[in-house]
Amino acid sequence: MAQGLRRRSLKAQLLYLRVLLRRFRGTFLALFLVVFGGGALLYWLFGVAGKPISFSRAVLASYFLFFGQPIVDIPDNLALQLVFVAIPPIAFFTVADGVVRFAYLFFAREREDKEWFTVLAQTLNEHVIVVGGGRVGFRVFEQLKKLEVPMVVIEKEPNSPLLPQIRDAGVPVLIADVRSPKVLADANLARARAVVCATNDDLANLNTALDVRKLRPGIRVVLRLFDDDLVAKSREAFDVEAFSTSALAAPAFAVAALDPSIRNSFEVGGRLMVVAVLEVKRGLAGRTVAALRDDAGLLVLHLVKKGSVNVFDPRGSVQLEAGDHVTLQGTMDAYRTLREGLGRAA
Repeated sequence: MAQGLRRRSLKAQLLYLRVLLRRFRGTFLALFLVVFGGGALLYWLFGVAGKPISFSRAVLASYFLFFGQPIVDIPDNLALQLVFVAIPPIAFFTVADGVVRFAYLFFAREREDKEWFTVLAQTLNEHVIVVGGGRVGFRVFEQLKKLEVPMVVIEKEPNSPLLPQIRDAGVPVLIADVRSPKVLADANLARARAVVCATNDDLANLNTALDVRKLRPGIRVVLRLFDDDLVAKSREAFDVEAFSTSALAAPAFAVAALDPSIRNSFEVGGRLMVVAVLEVKRGLAGRTVAALRDDAGLLVLHLVKKGSVNVFDPRGSVQLEAGDHVTLQGTMDAYRTLREGLGRAA
């Protein structure tokens, strides 16, 4: 992931330089007009004054007037004298304005300004746009980081306490209201794989989902909602993956109150599934992973053998030993049956 970040950073710097040059097309055009337009005017006025000079010399004279250094004698002609007086300040203010704006934008990346993060977002492909840098958005960021999925975070509050950690991970953070025009375009929605709406405002999340659907009809949208009634309606009406935080948390709270060994719970097809961690004691010792699956209906997700040896997705032939710690997943009924059996064995 670090290598990918470095490559994207280099690509972003080159793209940023190109963007800077493109943004200063007006300044370059103004300088071109001053040099060649002023040269053409000098060429014509010198001819009218009866002291003709070549066109190339007139252009050079206009160029050196940038620096207040005339290279031709100024004849006693009011129009020529006015041109000689006017070109230096015009050129100076044009160059000064360009230099100041260029310096501001060039050093924007050092100050982590929006300009830099916007360009960095344009270098991403198949990334996830996370709208909301609060606690839920931060948890989404942590999971996507573990999966090494590139992302862009949009957050309205510049002083959100979790943003520094997101920036330190090399993730572009756009400080803007997602309802503002062009914010989704700045986050490179055109090349994103999904959008996660994780603010604490249901209306803002719904508005974002609608805007995303309008701009990218086929993109995957995940929606966080507080109102349980809106979840099913949003899924049907907007074709999004909507989740209620209270509905997601309720099973975990309920089963955790019943059994401290249960670490998580969720529903699948209307049935309550649990994930629990148990120490292998009498009743479990000697049984294989396959036996737990076939006889008890419980999957072994993770096994910590004595000596702190971690085994993920162990084979069916692996035998449990006393002192091991095993992470099981299954229905609440299957887990309860196992616990009752272990209680009788104890």
